[in-house]
Amino acid sequence: MNRLLFSVVAVFLAGCGVRRVPGDVLEKLPYEAKIELLEAENDLALAVDRLDEAHNEVNRARDQIRRAKDRRSAASDEVGAARDPLSREVAELAVVEAERRVDWLRAHQRVNGKEEDLADQNLTCAKGRYEQARLTAARKAKLEGSERLDPADFEQQVKDCEARYASMKEALKETSAEAATLRTEWDQARAALAKKTFDARASPYVE
Repeated sequence: MNRLLFSVVAVFLAGCGVRRVPGDVLEKLPYEAKIELLEAENDLALAVDRLDEAHNEVNRARDQIRRAKDRRSAASDEVGAARDPLSREVAELAVVEAERRVDWLRAHQRVNGKEEDLADQNLTCAKGRYEQARLTAARKAKLEGSERLDPADFEQQVKDCEARYASMKEALKETSAEAATLRTEWDQARAALAKKTFDARASPYVE
């Protein structure tokens, strides 16, 4: 089981651009030391899952935007087909609601994109922490070749990555705030349409 996890982690690390502990240094890593690496391996696996979920969210939002555009087009058709003032007013409110929905979904997708980048950076940091843990284990076991690797280099690699992660996370706040504002505007347009149609349309209770 541990050998399988070790192999999976190796696949994750392939071509990752992170300073790595050479494989030949770790060839004789004792079993007890490998057990000590489990926490770092689990951290890495969680980071991979987080990136996958962020990618899936981007794809889901893309489909939502497409459907929202179709809804906006249908609402526009209703305006031209309206036969009385009330029907026209409802149709126009539906257009506004649909437009606000599209605006919010696009803003939400910008948030998703930044969160995907953040998850990717988090994975890079997890890889760095894993390599740092591997070097620590190798030096603790006094494996040949480990003495040539400077722990400070691996520590700095993690610090630089985590600083970049923190900066990206801070930048995400502004994008999230913009999306929240547009969500409020959509909620207001939806409430206006729901009120005009006695909750028959755009009400969160019937959607």
